[in-house]
Amino acid sequence: MKTSFKHTAILILASALAVLFSTGCGTVRGFGRDVGKVGDGIEKSTR
Repeated sequence: MKTSFKHTAILILASALAVLFSTGCGTVRGFGRDVGKVGDGIEKSTR
């Protein structure tokens, strides 16, 4: 019974971490796009 509980707990923890990391990557990617757009705007304004 303990082994089953440990297995379930590890599975839940791993799933939670996977969700956190995938959400974080999406956020960083979005931030990178925003920074890129700002850079494009600066380039256009200097021309």
